[in-house]
Amino acid sequence: MIGNKEDPRKVFGAAVTECALADERIVLLSADSGKSSGFGDFIRLAPQRYFEFGIMEQAVEGVASGLATTGKIPVFCAIAPFVTARPFEMFRNDIGYMRQNVKIVGRNGGITYSDLGSTHHSLDDFAIIRMIPGVRILCPQDPNEIRGAVKAMLAERGPIYMRIGNEPIENLFEEASFSIGKGRRIREGRDVTLVSTGSLTANAIAAAEQLQAAGITVEHIGLPTVYPLDTDLLLQSVRKTGRVVTVEEHYVYGGIGTQIADLLASSFPAPVRKLGIPHAYASSGSYAEILRKYGLDAEGIAQSIAEFVNEGR
Repeated sequence: MIGNKEDPRKVFGAAVTECALADERIVLLSADSGKSSGFGDFIRLAPQRYFEFGIMEQAVEGVASGLATTGKIPVFCAIAPFVTARPFEMFRNDIGYMRQNVKIVGRNGGITYSDLGSTHHSLDDFAIIRMIPGVRILCPQDPNEIRGAVKAMLAERGPIYMRIGNEPIENLFEEASFSIGKGRRIREGRDVTLVSTGSLTANAIAAAEQLQAAGITVEHIGLPTVYPLDTDLLLQSVRKTGRVVTVEEHYVYGGIGTQIADLLASSFPAPVRKLGIPHAYASSGSYAEILRKYGLDAEGIAQSIAEFVNEGR
């Protein structure tokens, strides 16, 4: 942990604004969510490149595709389920099938819109967007990775989906260039490979520290890119530890846990324990309470890993 907590939406908005002011091809699109997405400064500084559509996400993604055909780089940010599940057909056909250079960002991802309940939770976005061929999925783990991911996705041609949260998150890593498709070895260990993504990586780091004190050494891999996986890094780690625990703010089906299980089934069979949200509509309440309920706080993650490792001894 290297710094104070920051609002991921403000970090994202400031990073996009910085890039957009330097590149007139970048345009920002909103479905009644511009200021909540951190676009306030951009609206003031470059109003001619900001487009507000109101609550009509399906149409926004169609327009974004059209703008991309003219050489623009559209960035559309809104609440995660409303840019993935609601306009899925437009994402698939207008953006994915047409291979358009559009950047879709789902904010308040996972269960970070905790008190608004299942309609506002996004626990299937990795699964459904991964089914669109050619779309890369980013889920940066701290504010510095958000800054790097914004620059990388705007420089990379093609459709990209990025998920960010809502709750303030701590800077975990020094600011560095962001490589799409590359993971990060956070800690070396021999007893188990722990794989995490997004803001839950902070809880996974704390869990690994607890386990170290209890005599269990964890090899911790952080994945700011959800798809495509960094298969080389993952296989290198699992060949050493022989078992994997995945942690994500997503259903236990269809996310990084499922991808890694598929990878190991074909390349290096090893036991996998997937930590996430059960395949049911999640509870509402405070964010901390929901994480604790589903065992996704540091203590819950550490307990699950300890049980898993001890089962294999």
